[in-house]
Amino acid sequence: MFAGRQNELRKLYGFYSSSKFECVVVHGRPRVGKTALLCEFTSEKKSIYFAANETSGRENLENLARCLMAFQLEYQYQTQEINEYEEAFGLAFKLAQSERIILVLDNYDYLVSAQRGISALIRSCIDKWQGSSKLMLIICGPSGPVLDRQALGYDSPLHGRRTAQINLLPFNFFETKRYYGAFSSFDIAVIYGVTGGVPKYLELMDPELPIEENIQRAFFNTSSLLFEEPANLLRREVRDPAYYNAVLRAIASGCSKNSEIATAVGLETSACTAYLKNLTALGYISKHTPVTEKAGKKTIYEIEDSMFRFWYRFVPGYLSLIQCGMAGKIWRNVAREIPLYMSQIFEDICRQWVELRNSANRLPTYYVEVGRWWGVDPVLKTDISLPIVAYADEAHALFGDCVWSDDPAGDDALASLEERSRIFRYPNRRLYLFSRSGFSDKCIKLAQHLGANLIMFE
Repeated sequence: MFAGRQNELRKLYGFYSSSKFECVVVHGRPRVGKTALLCEFTSEKKSIYFAANETSGRENLENLARCLMAFQLEYQYQTQEINEYEEAFGLAFKLAQSERIILVLDNYDYLVSAQRGISALIRSCIDKWQGSSKLMLIICGPSGPVLDRQALGYDSPLHGRRTAQINLLPFNFFETKRYYGAFSSFDIAVIYGVTGGVPKYLELMDPELPIEENIQRAFFNTSSLLFEEPANLLRREVRDPAYYNAVLRAIASGCSKNSEIATAVGLETSACTAYLKNLTALGYISKHTPVTEKAGKKTIYEIEDSMFRFWYRFVPGYLSLIQCGMAGKIWRNVAREIPLYMSQIFEDICRQWVELRNSANRLPTYYVEVGRWWGVDPVLKTDISLPIVAYADEAHALFGDCVWSDDPAGDDALASLEERSRIFRYPNRRLYLFSRSGFSDKCIKLAQHLGANLIMFE
């Protein structure tokens, strides 16, 4: 099922309608829907779709030649024998001299790994043919060091030749809710929290089943795609995944600072830094700094993809039970930790709400940055955090907190938010309290007194 991606499709249609040579790089994490997007875009258009395999350069050339031959036969072009990559790409450019034709090179990381110098060859073909051809060349592959070196980076062979790039991201919570609306709002939140909004993983969820059964089937089942998915993806990216897996498990268990992660894994801090840097480059983790401050000692690390976050937190420790088919017993243990896990996911969802409203100018003030803050209360000398902080200028800021609970949020939650916001010297402070289960009468009364905004999760 193809869902969403209307913004990306509009961009591709815009490049397609230019009637001049275009080179578009489409990239994103695995399973995010890059191929589905390109299949949807190229349907009913004159296009040559080639997906490279993890094989030899010669075999990939033969497969590319077959794709070109099939295209020529379908549209009754005079066929041409192909023995070299230069002949293959040259033919694509020549076929598009009088009309728009799309050439998709999918799994580009496999192609460049199998055939040395392929990007430089494509660059030469572009330089030779771009002025006389209407070819729309689409290069597609996973985000990461390989595509940076070959197509996206300043030093890549295709620097200056690509005309656009599209970074395909997972669905945010609100897109997930829109496209997979057969679930309840609560179930959608949990599903988003365990899939990260990745379309391939969302497709595994069955609206006819209870949420707990969906999770058991997806994660605690040896025949499921997700049972070994993170480990398999990581194994493709790094040579020695053992310490990378250990670092990800440490972060998933709550370690966030370099020193904490290094201690948990049993590494020197300098060695741990290298692993964190590589995982950040691959997009598996991300670095965060309090929104009002520059990067420094307060930098923390988090797993970027919530499916990875869930998997590394709950799957490795239960491998023996999973192998024995004891998903029900595992779930009884995991279920006790789900509220704490979902409280962090709920914070992500609420920040998305603020970011989307802010970008659409649907907040009273436009804020230049939205994030979160953590640090020390200068008076009480205690650690505090604020899940949502946004600032517009030296005078205007927004502060938010999120309550993921079966009970309505009480006035104590709002009073705490108001107190924490006072450590910042913004004269105009707007307060937003988000709750999964509504608000108590006392909380509503206090919100009216403070002029705070109460946002009910629906």
